[in-house]
Amino acid sequence: MAVKVYIPTPLRPYTDRKDAVEVSGSDVGEVLQQLVSSHPQLKSHLFTAEGKLRSFVNVYLNDEDIRYTGAEKTPVKPSDTLSIVPSIAGGSPASACCCSRC
Repeated sequence: MAVKVYIPTPLRPYTDRKDAVEVSGSDVGEVLQQLVSSHPQLKSHLFTAEGKLRSFVNVYLNDEDIRYTGAEKTPVKPSDTLSIVPSIAGGSPASACCCSRC
């Protein structure tokens, strides 16, 4: 069954600049494995050398974080969408604060 996987902008160079890719699988883990099989350069950005999903990569099935739905064992249906959302860090304290004392 094909699931649409949304690719974040920083990872699109590894999917021929596509913002979404359709891949098959019965659960999130299978879908992600098919994704990196089809686009091998993504593998090191999504998985550790041990094959675990990187801690800074957030995956959402529809609008649910898979960490709370069964992780990579979460079942998928053809109408589902998977979103890969890398964590973002940075900025400066001054830009995050609205007072002039920081």
